[in-house]
Amino acid sequence: MKITPVILSGGGGTRLWPMSTPECPKQFLKLAGDATMFQMTLARVMDRDFFTPPLVVGNGAHAALIAAQAQEAGIADARVILEPCARNTAPAIALAALAVDDVKAPMLVMPSDHLIADVPAFHAAIMAALPLVEQGWLVTFGIEPTAPETGFGYIRIGAELAASVSRVERFVEKPDAATAQAMIDAGNHAWNGGIFLFRADVYLGALASLAPDILHAAQSAMAKAETSGATIRPDASAFAASPADSIDYAVMEKADRVAVAPVGMGWSDVGSWDSLYEVSPHDAAGNSIQGDARLIDSHDNLVRSDRLRINLIGAHDLIVVAHGDDVLILPRGHSQDVKKLSN
Repeated sequence: MKITPVILSGGGGTRLWPMSTPECPKQFLKLAGDATMFQMTLARVMDRDFFTPPLVVGNGAHAALIAAQAQEAGIADARVILEPCARNTAPAIALAALAVDDVKAPMLVMPSDHLIADVPAFHAAIMAALPLVEQGWLVTFGIEPTAPETGFGYIRIGAELAASVSRVERFVEKPDAATAQAMIDAGNHAWNGGIFLFRADVYLGALASLAPDILHAAQSAMAKAETSGATIRPDASAFAASPADSIDYAVMEKADRVAVAPVGMGWSDVGSWDSLYEVSPHDAAGNSIQGDARLIDSHDNLVRSDRLRINLIGAHDLIVVAHGDDVLILPRGHSQDVKKLSN
């Protein structure tokens, strides 16, 4: 059976303000190359020998962006579900599971705003997980940790179920620094990257027993949906009645048959300007520059501008971002504070 890619594209990306805005969030920006992160996600599932046309679940306000960027990426066969409101990932994935052509076929659920440097490693992890998925397991992909990050949830890896796939022993909330370091030292934890593989019918069955209100709201919204060509618009009032819950809380942390496929694939959620600096190319002085900029005697800076020329002299370890009429300047290492300005 071919895998149905489900691409979640409803996020707001507020931590990458001022470039990422509600009107054009980070997944639709060319922050890390010549393509947007949404287009990079589409590119990972282009092979029609293995993947069906993608199913994009996005914000209704971004319909034009989704269509234009898919066309620019050469994807003419994508189907799109436009959420009338944001209700988190569990309801969004429920809409997709109700829309697939074959409920027993695997669904690969991916956020649209992540980077994966080693796509072959990702595909190998998918292939390793497929036999368990066919048996009815819910699989998550555990990201091989490279640092004691406190901004991610973790997965404790249990007994091996098959080659390169193990049972999830438990999910761990975002830890403090000491706990994160201890988990990495133990060698049996992975970051929770929010990428999943399971059959649509298995996911819907899990919702029926663990989060029936989410399932019922999604079913009602899809039953009353308006369809135009490849675009589905679920009923707004029915979908708004769904609890707003993540797939982790609603299903993965409560279900019995949950497995993890650990993988090192050069993953980043690009959740801040600091994380973008880490995954971006640098010049000999450690500067990452995109846009018009002149740097003199400056090192280890992230500079992004879509219009203004940025001039730095004797500056180091700064984040400088110019977009439209807004300019953001702050020390590297403090980019989580951007959320204070994005309201």
